[in-house]
Amino acid sequence: MGNGLLVPGRWLHARLPKRLFPRSLLIVVLPLVILQSVVAYVFLQRHWELVTQRLSEATTRDIAALIGILEAYPQDPGYKTFREIAMRDLDLSVQVLPPTPLPPPADKPLFSLLDRTLSRLISTQIQRPFWIDTVGRSDYVEIRIDLGDKVLRIFARRSQTYASNAHIFLVWMVGASLVLIGIAVLFLRNQIRPIQTLAEAAERFGRGQPVENFRPRGALEVRQAALAFMEMRRRIERQLEQRTTMLAGVSHDLRTILTRFRLELAMLGDDEEIEALKQDVDVMNAMLEAYLAFARGDGDEQASLVDLTTMLDYIEDEAVARGAVVRSTFEGEPMVSVKPMAFGRLLFNVVLNAARYGKTIEISGRHADGWITVIVDDDGPGIPEDQREAVFRPFFRLDSARNQDQTGTGLGLTIARDAARGHGGDVVLGDSPLGGLRVRVRVPG
Repeated sequence: MGNGLLVPGRWLHARLPKRLFPRSLLIVVLPLVILQSVVAYVFLQRHWELVTQRLSEATTRDIAALIGILEAYPQDPGYKTFREIAMRDLDLSVQVLPPTPLPPPADKPLFSLLDRTLSRLISTQIQRPFWIDTVGRSDYVEIRIDLGDKVLRIFARRSQTYASNAHIFLVWMVGASLVLIGIAVLFLRNQIRPIQTLAEAAERFGRGQPVENFRPRGALEVRQAALAFMEMRRRIERQLEQRTTMLAGVSHDLRTILTRFRLELAMLGDDEEIEALKQDVDVMNAMLEAYLAFARGDGDEQASLVDLTTMLDYIEDEAVARGAVVRSTFEGEPMVSVKPMAFGRLLFNVVLNAARYGKTIEISGRHADGWITVIVDDDGPGIPEDQREAVFRPFFRLDSARNQDQTGTGLGLTIARDAARGHGGDVVLGDSPLGGLRVRVRVPG
């Protein structure tokens, strides 16, 4: 029973609009349409058919009375008095024709309430052969009754037999509905625009882009959410500023000590032990730079237009200098809006990680539909599928060392994913057609 109820619910959920504006509009329009449909149905059933029934009954009784007069009383030549009575008292135009066969039945409209109702009443009340035409002349209904020795021909105005003004009600109903829907559209659009503005501001802030000219608007709840977002942004910016200041101080102090080490080692000579110590100092300096880069993240770097093909060419040259064979392609507009240093560090870590453990590298870039996609394939040892998320953790290392950067800190892929998510995208690992690892970088652009 539960699964049976879930299936229609899933089907309906899959077909409902996903955005707030069409959903809100649906909440307003759907009850209005249901209400108007019920009112129209009740009107057509109770009013239109009932009024048509009463009008047709009255017309049928008038025709039956005329037949009674025609058969019970003598008539003057040409039936002049009979026709005057019918026109003056009953508003019916009548003719008495010689006995002729009735015309064949005319084609009936698909939905003809008048034809159906009037034909039924004439059959039950008059019980004479008849022919009726409710289509030929739009303003009149023609009826012929076979009286045996003569044929009575009657022309009645359509309004005498049919509730012809029902369409006016429908026009007013539809017109009022359209006006109400138009008002609802304008009102909802004005109410939803501040929510869209807030979402766009949050998205820009999440990408590290400047949020300019943003101020709370709209309903009280939306204003409260906007004020909470602005306060959150101020706190995050203050925290980033404090972290950047702290890292700058730490970097200055540690670099000062490392510089002092270099000077002291330079004064000690060129022994093998001294060279080993110099190498250790260089490794410590590189590790310090990696740690600071990871801790600093994107910092307060702002997005700007960058030629992605130029950036890829530079990184490709670096990979070739390390002995790799590199093939690269690019599609789309090369000018993209990214944080140059963060995005360059992202691609640099990914490509050089591939160059370190593979001999052949293929780089394919694409800029389309508002997204930047860079895929890096290599023929190296790859990363087991169950370890592909773990390698993004800081300082995590595999036996194959696929997650190490140049200094062996285990932060290369961690910094890459952090930079990608700072742009509002991500880095995903997979199997490469070359037999090694595929790294897929996708960020908005």
